Amino acid sequence: MKRIIRHTCFVAAMPMMALCDWAGGTMGDPAVSPALSLAVQAPETTQGSPQTPDAITSQWNVLDFGASGDGTADNTRAFQDALNAAGAAKGGVVFAPTGQYSFTGSLTVPKDVTLRGVFAWAPSHSGIRDKNDELPEFGTVLLPRGGAGSEEGPAFISLNTNSVLQGVCIYYPDQILTPPPKPYPYAISMTGSNPGVLDVELLNPYNGIKIAKGGRQYVRNVYGQPLHIGLLVDESYDCCRLENVHWNPWWTYQTDMSRWQLDNGIGFIFGRSDGQYALNTFCFNYDIGYKFIRTEAGVTYGNFAGFNAELCHACVYVEDCATWGILIANAGYALLDPPRSMMVRIGPKNHGTVRFNNCAFWGPTDRCALVEGIEGAMVCFADCTFAEWPENREMPKEDLPKRDPCIEVLGGSIMVRGCEFRDHKPQVVLGPELQGAIISENIMHWPLDIRSRMKKDAVIKDNLALRP
Repeated sequence: MKRIIRHTCFVAAMPMMALCDWAGGTMGDPAVSPALSLAVQAPETTQGSPQTPDAITSQWNVLDFGASGDGTADNTRAFQDALNAAGAAKGGVVFAPTGQYSFTGSLTVPKDVTLRGVFAWAPSHSGIRDKNDELPEFGTVLLPRGGAGSEEGPAFISLNTNSVLQGVCIYYPDQILTPPPKPYPYAISMTGSNPGVLDVELLNPYNGIKIAKGGRQYVRNVYGQPLHIGLLVDESYDCCRLENVHWNPWWTYQTDMSRWQLDNGIGFIFGRSDGQYALNTFCFNYDIGYKFIRTEAGVTYGNFAGFNAELCHACVYVEDCATWGILIANAGYALLDPPRSMMVRIGPKNHGTVRFNNCAFWGPTDRCALVEGIEGAMVCFADCTFAEWPENREMPKEDLPKRDPCIEVLGGSIMVRGCEFRDHKPQVVLGPELQGAIISENIMHWPLDIRSRMKKDAVIKDNLALRP
């Protein structure tokens, strides 16, 4: 007996002749199209057993293990059995076709196994926020229900060495829209070497992704709205990589819950991460966009390009970092909540180097950066633009001298070189405890206003005011 395979991805790799034969109506004739014949039928040796993968694709299907995509039946056992079967075979792909799969427990993806849904790119399901848009009812949607009430406990999906989650939407159907939100454990945890999360939507988890105790983790094309913590990296000892990870208010916005998120949420947290890479990341509507902390394991150093944040009380907050630094380039930061906001906050315990290159800072705030730090700490702004919304410039002239400076520096050392300051207020204020400062070759669109109370010498030269 031969068993029909559910998926014919093999067709895409067939020779052109086989495709032409299929189009010409000779499909099913092995003499004419042997490749196509193999693509649609499995050998007799499979005998329809769910414990044996498709001979060509090495792929298991969760439906063969009793899974149901009806949105109510518990699929924990069915999915885990499929994953374990792939793990026992030394690796493979467990496929979850279109459906809403409910879970009361958690899943562990074994070493060298991929759990894959139908999406080839992070999907969008904003129909709960916008009534005319798509609800999380299309494609492969995973519905975690277990663990409500506590952040503790295993993640909904735990990845290990060489294991991957790809092409799914994770939606917490029992999460409430009235703050505070229900706590849940992390949606995804990643440990070991080379685990991956690709093309995934985290629509509304309490906590999103936790990366720890391993190296070379890879997170790419992940969108959604984690309410409390978006992504945490700690104890990552070799080049964790983040690409196209965006936290946007797809689930709810301009509600009491989104206000709770703005006051309590953190988009990204970096503890110990050696050689961290981040490319094209974004977070919106968090208390802190990117937070760098010291944990028991240590601190972060790495490269961050396209490292963007908007509507955060602090877009970048560095409590501490490695001596050789956090290197940020081509980033944009905008604020819309002026009473509590600033773009950059470098804390008094920082001992490392933080560099901003070719970045833009804009929005209705006075102080763009507050810089502190211990002896040896260094912060550099190079080739950056500092600007505000036009309505902020309409304040009475007598109030202009009262405005906070764009950059205030109270500790460590500072370099500001080749930057553009577009607003009528003090550009830089240097406090008395600074170790060193170089402020040079900047352009001010208003009169030059650099104020120094330093006890040590500072280099302030070659700055051009366009309106003396």
